[in-house]
Amino acid sequence: MQGSNSPNGSPPHNDFDATEKNSRMQRFLKGVEWLGNLLPHPVILFVWMSVLLLVLSAVMSYFGVSVIDPRPEGASGRSADGMIEVVNLLNGEGLARIVENLVTNFTGFVPLGTVLVALLGVGIAEHSGMISAALRGLVMNAPKKMVTFTIVFAGIMSNTAAELGYVVLIPLAAVIFHSLGRHPLAGLAAAFAGVSGGYSANLLLGTVDPLLSGITQEAARIIDPAYTVGAEANWYFMIASTFLISGLGYFVTEKIVEPSLGEYNPKDADDASVLETQIEKVSTLEKKGLLWAGISMLIFCLLLAWTVVPADGILRNAETGLVSGSPFLKGIVVFIFVFFALPGYIYGKITGSIKSNQDIVDAM
Repeated sequence: MQGSNSPNGSPPHNDFDATEKNSRMQRFLKGVEWLGNLLPHPVILFVWMSVLLLVLSAVMSYFGVSVIDPRPEGASGRSADGMIEVVNLLNGEGLARIVENLVTNFTGFVPLGTVLVALLGVGIAEHSGMISAALRGLVMNAPKKMVTFTIVFAGIMSNTAAELGYVVLIPLAAVIFHSLGRHPLAGLAAAFAGVSGGYSANLLLGTVDPLLSGITQEAARIIDPAYTVGAEANWYFMIASTFLISGLGYFVTEKIVEPSLGEYNPKDADDASVLETQIEKVSTLEKKGLLWAGISMLIFCLLLAWTVVPADGILRNAETGLVSGSPFLKGIVVFIFVFFALPGYIYGKITGSIKSNQDIVDAM
């Protein structure tokens, strides 16, 4: 007993400070978890916001609330007095407005078509198993010192395939941490942080980018009906965010989350045998598929560069000769589709996950 205490019988000062810090961090993390669990499903939030909008429209219409229309004079839809008045959606006229425009509001939403086209290509790559194999290969072959950073980075990159990161990477991260003698929950948390916290960051353009650019374009056209926002508008910020979030995820996991979980002995874990049997390495056939898929990606990118980089490139703007406003940028969603569909198909044919044209249709 005396060996673990100071001469006056009290615990060592450093141990006390460490325990107090861990206790504070645990309380903070539990508070964050409690607040997060209070939030309802996003669909329910959307319903509540819609109901709130209906009520506010009636109240503000009753009080005659209006604002100055920011659009220039003569713009389509601008009233003669230059004011925008609140429309009551709870009276008969408002109900008719909702019913008559519900379908066109949905089908006329700019991001809808672009996201669907991009998802068709990503669907082939995901269905073939190419993206899953690439993520597993990236994480499982990472150096030990870089495992945490690589897991967070892979989580961020996984958003090109929508929810694949949640299904594949999060449990895989727990398995890898366990195999290294580290706490599986720390690996799980690191992967979840990358998949969720870095959802809109990436080194590649994915399905999220056409969606966000479409929403931005719709908002911008309130003032300028001819304004266009390409899917690549946020690309530089996305690239920088990818490395920033990966670094932050690494720091938080290594310095805060894992120390707060305490010592971990893989042999004493109840789920140790289960975790040990869940490691699925990338097979030789999958490596061959990834190699040829990567070659096809490279060839496609070189062909695309041939149409854009030269001054007389066929996908440049015919009037200005520039890349801005060119068919390349306007049709970039089509290239996102091909970028994922072509290597996904090649990977699937090599590994046998795509055997017929029906498999391609099912994937899309």
